[in-house]
Amino acid sequence: MKKIIYFMRHSEVYKGINHNYNSDSLLENNMKSILSINGENMASQVSKLDEFSNLDLVVSSNYVRAMATAKYFVKDEINFVVSDLFGERKHGINSWDELPEDFERKQFEDFNFKVGTGESLNEVKERMLKGLDLLLEQDFNNILVVSHGTAIASLLSNWCSINYGGEYKFNDKVFFNRRWNYLECFKLEFEDKTLVNVENLNFFQ
Repeated sequence: MKKIIYFMRHSEVYKGINHNYNSDSLLENNMKSILSINGENMASQVSKLDEFSNLDLVVSSNYVRAMATAKYFVKDEINFVVSDLFGERKHGINSWDELPEDFERKQFEDFNFKVGTGESLNEVKERMLKGLDLLLEQDFNNILVVSHGTAIASLLSNWCSINYGGEYKFNDKVFFNRRWNYLECFKLEFEDKTLVNVENLNFFQ
């Protein structure tokens, strides 16, 4: 059976100061990060594209910015689910000052690298694959998952050659080679739970 699953990064986040966050931990603040007004408009615009007119199920990570993006794609009788399996990579620090230099690059060069109580990219990939396996068991044929850039990249590494510079290959064919945008989207096509094709959908060229 053919199944299409879209993995989409959330829309643009609000960069200003939200004073309601001051008493929370860094992880809680990150989870509560909201969309900017432009981010709301971007998500609304993309949700109206014909590409997403036949969705059966919309799944969001449990981060506010992901749910705020996903809401625009939930229409009519479309089912909606929130799952922490598709959340962003946990950094394992209490403040951004604790993040090692070149942290992002180090994680992409060594998928077992992590800091404190944070996650390695292999651990992120493992839970993302667990979430994907659950989706592949469902009777839905067109699914959208709104998640996060690093988490999606970790998942793609299960089948694809990826590097920190941005070149991603599937079956030795480059399908992505640039910096990630907000609402970056990858269309994965499965046949009997086997990935047969990956396509990048670039909405803001």
